[in-house]
Amino acid sequence: MQELIDQVAQRTGLAPDKAKLAVETVLDFAKSRLPTPIATQLESALAGGGGGAGDLAGAAKGLGGAFGK
Repeated sequence: MQELIDQVAQRTGLAPDKAKLAVETVLDFAKSRLPTPIATQLESALAGGGGGAGDLAGAAKGLGGAFGK
């Protein structure tokens, strides 16, 4: 997750603590809208655990309107 925080800080010019808060806010929102298994994989991928982006992308197929789209 630190890599994502660093990217947000770099691209937006936010201080690292503000970038961390922004990332956490967006992730909390996303996890609240995703089905539990996918939210768990997202959390694991960002924590550096197994279930990388490929697994996450595969699990996300068929989500349809999870984000209200």
